[in-house]
Amino acid sequence: MLSSDILHDAFYKFIDIADVEGTASTLRELTAELTGSLLVASEGINGTLAGTAAALDAFQGALATDPRFEGRFGGIAFKRSPCVTPPFQRMKVHSRLEILPLGVEGVNAVGHVGLQVPPAQWRALLDDPNVVVIDNRNHFEVRLGRFRNAVDPMVRNFRDFPAYLEGQLPAWQAEGKQVAMYCTGGIRCEKTSAWLHERGVPVLQLEGGVLNYFAQMPDAKRDWDGECFVFDNRIALDTRLQETGTTADQVYAGNPDDAWRLRRAQRLASAAEAEEDSSGSEKRSP
Repeated sequence: MLSSDILHDAFYKFIDIADVEGTASTLRELTAELTGSLLVASEGINGTLAGTAAALDAFQGALATDPRFEGRFGGIAFKRSPCVTPPFQRMKVHSRLEILPLGVEGVNAVGHVGLQVPPAQWRALLDDPNVVVIDNRNHFEVRLGRFRNAVDPMVRNFRDFPAYLEGQLPAWQAEGKQVAMYCTGGIRCEKTSAWLHERGVPVLQLEGGVLNYFAQMPDAKRDWDGECFVFDNRIALDTRLQETGTTADQVYAGNPDDAWRLRRAQRLASAAEAEEDSSGSEKRSP
């Protein structure tokens, strides 16, 4: 299969799952023709998958209609983008305590629908002096690219984000500011929004995240400076969802705190090259 035939899908859904291991087992069966990573927990599923359009479409259909899921996974929004570099080498389905650890105990995002702002309305928030737009991603991601006028919380891990908000919210509230946030695909904002909702703090969030904004807004470059980091072998995308050619060394170099991320990316890249060389050798063998 040529890399140009491969597409990438990102998706999540917060929903109660009683049989986490059973659900994970079924998902392993349904993703046999795909590569990527899929997390399953009692609070839902979070996945990034890659494969042909036909294979991804088949998975989406099975996720919505397989009787073993009893209709729980209908209505998921999939964010699809093209690939030059194969994003993953293999398929991994893992069960976890949470699909996204916020670092705060007892946060329940199941059934929570935040104050979603469609991409077409997001641009106005970027220029509104009464709105604080926060980038809900790690600092190295923000450094690579972000929405204009967005605030960088300078966090190294998502679990550090609640402490940042707790430190800033009183001042913003005293100034009468409306808080808005965005992340790559929406899941970070969804869980953060659920936590803030429990505290009585309304917060706006970009519907579908940056990837959805790029997909829905042909002139997204007006609002985005730089590139968007993605957690796979493609490394970064431009506002047309095209791979940019940026390397992991360029993303992480010079930052000791992210050295472990660079080592991990290098290991994945080496594994991908070894697998590609092996595949090529097999094809050349008589």
